[in-house]
Amino acid sequence: MRNAIPLHDFVDVPGNPRPDGAELVWFTGSAGRTLRACMVPALPMKAARGTVIVCPGRTEFVEKYFEVARELQAKGFAVLILDWPGQGLSERLLDDPKKGHIDNFQTFMGALRNGLDELEERLPRPYLCLAHSMGGAIALAAISERLVNVEAAAFSAPMWGLRTRIFGIRYLVWAMRVMGRSGDYAQQPGPPERFKDNIVTHDERRWQIARDLVDTAPDLDLGPITWGWLGASLDIVRTFARRARLAEIDIPLLVATAEEEKLIDNRSHDRVCGLLPDCEHIQVPGAMHEILMETDERRAIWWAAFDRLLERAGI
Repeated sequence: MRNAIPLHDFVDVPGNPRPDGAELVWFTGSAGRTLRACMVPALPMKAARGTVIVCPGRTEFVEKYFEVARELQAKGFAVLILDWPGQGLSERLLDDPKKGHIDNFQTFMGALRNGLDELEERLPRPYLCLAHSMGGAIALAAISERLVNVEAAAFSAPMWGLRTRIFGIRYLVWAMRVMGRSGDYAQQPGPPERFKDNIVTHDERRWQIARDLVDTAPDLDLGPITWGWLGASLDIVRTFARRARLAEIDIPLLVATAEEEKLIDNRSHDRVCGLLPDCEHIQVPGAMHEILMETDERRAIWWAAFDRLLERAGI
């Protein structure tokens, strides 16, 4: 289903300036879906250092990463940020656009590949991947399957394992799929989140910018997950137990774990990092799930590790 009110410009709110030269681009994903992305050129003072491909998490969208893009631009990079199928202002997948749904992660991975193919001539090499949460699952799967070729990758709180207290969750998801209920909510929408109740960041200013963006453009909003999304996520994280596949990833990697994580299973980071040949694994003290939207001192730990990754990769 297409968005009811497609926007052909960025969503602007105070305190969240666009990166210099940022351009909104549209491309075609699988099944002919219209997908949205943001291209940010390297600053013109010197040759581009490369392109950072930003893979956001669930519910996220390009404007939420404007600050990150400006910081990457200052380091000499061009930047590409994606709105995944079914979220942001990319085409939604169900008649109810608020449902957080996906059929399988190949749809996400195909969108990543299609975007890179369509925009390749405008994206300077080398490529680096910066992936958060669900985007970390998409990126790791795409890299391990050689669907995308990057010279290094950085993962912020990657979704390589799910936290769930539901006994027999795999059987329950299977049953919902069999009954044709993949598009139903796996959890019902609740009241609007308040900062004091949030479980993703300690930084109120950055939290408020994300809220202001959705208030300004309600089409950006995305509700809880469906059974289909949950099933697809369980399927993809199960592939990360394949030792042989991960052992073949020979590029430098950075994995940052949030100490105060409440959304994904941090134990999966230890397990996956133990299978990766060239991986620095750090824990960000006091950070909640959205490390890149955290307080300045916690973000500084991330950026210091990111700079070490660039040095290891020779970029």
